[in-house]
Amino acid sequence: MSLPSQVDVVIVGGGVMGTSAAFHLAEAGVSVLLCEKNELASGSTSKAAGGVRANFSDEFNVALGARSLELFANFNTRPGYEIDLHRTGYLFALTKQSDVDLFEKSTKIHNQFNVESKMLTPSEALKISPLLNTSDVLAASFTPHDGHCTPEAVVLGYAGGAKKLGATVITNVEVTGINLNAGEITSVTTSAGVVNTSTVINCAGAWSPKIGSMVGLDLPVTAYKRELVITEALGETFSDLPAQMPMTIDYSSSLYWHREGKGLLMGFSDKTTEPGFDLKRDPQFLEKLGAIAINRAPRLMDVGIGKGWAGLYEVTPDHNAILGEFKKISRFFYATGFSGHGFLQGPAIGEILRDLYLNKQPFVNIDKLSAERFSGSGQLRPEYNIV
Repeated sequence: MSLPSQVDVVIVGGGVMGTSAAFHLAEAGVSVLLCEKNELASGSTSKAAGGVRANFSDEFNVALGARSLELFANFNTRPGYEIDLHRTGYLFALTKQSDVDLFEKSTKIHNQFNVESKMLTPSEALKISPLLNTSDVLAASFTPHDGHCTPEAVVLGYAGGAKKLGATVITNVEVTGINLNAGEITSVTTSAGVVNTSTVINCAGAWSPKIGSMVGLDLPVTAYKRELVITEALGETFSDLPAQMPMTIDYSSSLYWHREGKGLLMGFSDKTTEPGFDLKRDPQFLEKLGAIAINRAPRLMDVGIGKGWAGLYEVTPDHNAILGEFKKISRFFYATGFSGHGFLQGPAIGEILRDLYLNKQPFVNIDKLSAERFSGSGQLRPEYNIV
């Protein structure tokens, strides 16, 4: 596919953020070129566990999660694609009183945004998630309308929808430069040629700092490897597990699991992992996973392991997104640093990026998410309900 000579907007990155932005902009009548240096969803999106939730501690993330859940629920008709959405809920098991206090505060925030959320007793948690060892669990946070879906399907749905609306979506084309004149964008140089444009949206995820540096913007995003596995099909000994078993997370260790086909998807965030882009799988990962599972969900030790993979988290110092427009360069937007919850916020972020481009007020105030908060001119905004 050849590059258009001129477009209104060039989007860098073909994951959920980039394709969602492309769809929502194209739907608004904006001419769009999306450039992905590899294949669509080949970065962090395809490696995600697929969880979708509104269970956060920050009001902004609650609002994003709730709006995205609405858009996920309507995905079959807009843009029109099957994403295998299962709204089985999210369950955070809590073993420290300080964590119980945190989630009790979060529950009040959830309810303010009309997100159904409640605190459960250990016995109530065990009833809906029978693999959980609740011997030292003090309480659990449960948001029953959260769940999980297929990340690649979301990307393909948005990309296909964008193309039907006139957007150009091109793969295996890398953005190598952004050309400026007096603080304004004039064109973008790619490995396939130059495209005239006045606007660039940086949705390059863990690779977004490189794109930001092209216009002199420092984006404090650090890549960390995260790994997960899918088990073999569950046998008769697991027939007691409910079909609607929630995504279950041991908050202290970050061990998580949910149903995936006939088996389970499970993993944890290994905090000993050094930052970097190396996706080679850790030969000790299963041993580390087992050391946690034997205490929190010992029956997981009886399940055979099937396939697995590693992907990247794009982490910021406060575990919250970096979102906005660069003040020094006209019409350079960025949406990055989602710290593990980017996939689930992609639909709402696409709407926000559309509105920013159109100079409309987004449905939530994003002022405090700008990159300037890390330069001393702003205030960090930590998110605590992370995995």
